[in-house]
Amino acid sequence: MGTGLAERIAEGRAGVGDPRALVGELRRSLVLVPVADGGLWTAEFGGVRWVCGFTDEGALARFAAARGEAGRSWEFAEMRGARLLDEVVPALGAPAGVAVNIADGDGSMLFPPVVGIVPDAVAVDAGQGGVR
Repeated sequence: MGTGLAERIAEGRAGVGDPRALVGELRRSLVLVPVADGGLWTAEFGGVRWVCGFTDEGALARFAAARGEAGRSWEFAEMRGARLLDEVVPALGAPAGVAVNIADGDGSMLFPPVVGIVPDAVAVDAGQGGVR
């Protein structure tokens, strides 16, 4: 699971590859999202609610270790990135995006709430001629 997405993220961070292909890879990939307090794990940063997803259990374990909670059992949902972008993000009712592998400094990637990533109806730049 997820190796294609992790490879696309590495390409994007290196400045190579097609950003649209990276978004497409997220949409096709299964992503692990921790579950907390009856909902998906999110964090707020910069006025955006970020759904935190991971490409595999190793990336989730690194996140747990970074939080000092490596010994804890983590419940998670496994879902396609397309469902996160098309259903979960709009349901949050505020500017929201997806943050992948946030504990991996060199392997993390943010998918912000902009046209071409999330539905236009919830994109913060809708009507501004965003890149597609």
